[in-house]
Amino acid sequence: MDTWELIATERALLVEALGTLDEEQWTVPSLCAGWTTKDALAHVVSTAEMTPPAFLLGMARSGFSFGRLMARNVAAVGADPVPRLLERLADRVHTRNAPPGPTGSWLVEAVAHGEDIAYPTSTTIPHSEEALVAAADSAKGTQPLLGAKKRVAGLRLVADDVEWSTGDGPEVRGPLRTLILAMVGRPPVLTDLKGEGVAELRARS
Repeated sequence: MDTWELIATERALLVEALGTLDEEQWTVPSLCAGWTTKDALAHVVSTAEMTPPAFLLGMARSGFSFGRLMARNVAAVGADPVPRLLERLADRVHTRNAPPGPTGSWLVEAVAHGEDIAYPTSTTIPHSEEALVAAADSAKGTQPLLGAKKRVAGLRLVADDVEWSTGDGPEVRGPLRTLILAMVGRPPVLTDLKGEGVAELRARS
């Protein structure tokens, strides 16, 4: 299965799993700092609807600030109610347009932002093992924006639910979805990880 097919599968799983959340759960803080769970969903929708020309135009209008562009897009897309946002994401499950960047980054986005919503709402997204492994392999070497490469340097990450590991050094062990969140800088999940490398990872997050 190629990366875009994995992305399509993950988007479909997000729509199905997140459709069970109630109104209150869409107002709680997500794992992504400064965003509610609804904000995180709006960001996922925004990315799924983005094209390279729209991204470049948006950057120009945002003073070439990526953070400002994301905030503008979340505010605009997030004006829709949650049911409509889920419909919009469902409509984009199989689309292959995206902002400029490696395809693997959009798989990381689907997995990580889905968990940004699922984790604080105690929701389970039944990710495929193939998607989690591919997302972890993509995330571990990403430095711009996510900062994962520097964050995990000198540490050995080991999944205890699937066959996956990376790096050398003090060990950090746990479920692969949690390791992905730790790699991309989500400190709250570190309490679910074990190993002598967790303290160092916490200091870097």
